[in-house]
Amino acid sequence: MTQRTPYIGRFAPSPTGPLHIGSLVAAMASYLDAKVHHGQWLVRIEDVDGDRNVAGADQHILASLQRCGMHWDGDVTWQSQRTGLYEQALRQLGELIYPCGCSRKEIADSQLSLTGRQAQALIYPGTCRHGLAPGKSARALRLKVPQSPHCVLHFDDRWAGPVSQDLTDDVGDFVVKRADGFWAYQLAVVVDDGDQGITDIVRGADLLDSTPRQLYLQQVLKLPRPAYLHVPVVVNELGEKLSKQTGAQAFDHGAEPQQLLQDALQPAARFLGMDVRADSIAAFWQAAVPAWVQVLRNLPNPG
Repeated sequence: MTQRTPYIGRFAPSPTGPLHIGSLVAAMASYLDAKVHHGQWLVRIEDVDGDRNVAGADQHILASLQRCGMHWDGDVTWQSQRTGLYEQALRQLGELIYPCGCSRKEIADSQLSLTGRQAQALIYPGTCRHGLAPGKSARALRLKVPQSPHCVLHFDDRWAGPVSQDLTDDVGDFVVKRADGFWAYQLAVVVDDGDQGITDIVRGADLLDSTPRQLYLQQVLKLPRPAYLHVPVVVNELGEKLSKQTGAQAFDHGAEPQQLLQDALQPAARFLGMDVRADSIAAFWQAAVPAWVQVLRNLPNPG
């Protein structure tokens, strides 16, 4: 496979607990995609949400990746050590940023009054766009989204195919710094990807809907647009995305390599459409690289 520029990919887990099989699927896809394209694979710990971080989880994640034979390039980075970059981006956004005094309940109530029903996603109605109402104090910082014409963004996802979203109607002005003082994921991830020169983002499909917000931030911050590939997410028996919140269990409890191979690596590969036969972790990765090439050949945008 050819790549127009040197490939730089990344895996960016949040340290909210040990890796589970769902996060291993995303890690495996991003790792194999970097290997297939003869590129770099970086690891970034997305610990910007301090209230959800679990002490020691970052080191457990890194150890699990290594025990699974997934070795990153360069130094691991932590978002908590990069806040100066986010402050700089905020200054660059300038007048596009404004303080918002609305709570989630108030936004939900405004939607209910407009639509007669509760929408699945909270679309910000622009209440504070022209200034805080009397008696209101700033809670969060929001980024203005163009109103006329609407901000409609398109991209070709390598797995999902063409994707478009009317950011004006479907999202509205969105938060870049939260009411609790933490940086919003959307801003932090865009700034980090731009700073690290990420060319290709491979991650779970649960983040597909947030991509247009990131594309808009890339535009206004004058950052290059990476290529995207969103793999399906692992779900539990109730059809919920496998996550810490839905009771996902860690796959790595210090088991022998053979156990990791059988109980974690091979099931993750099968979920991604690869039947990788191997009797060791090293042999697994040797066979998984050409197997990923076959997966890519069947995608709408092989890349």
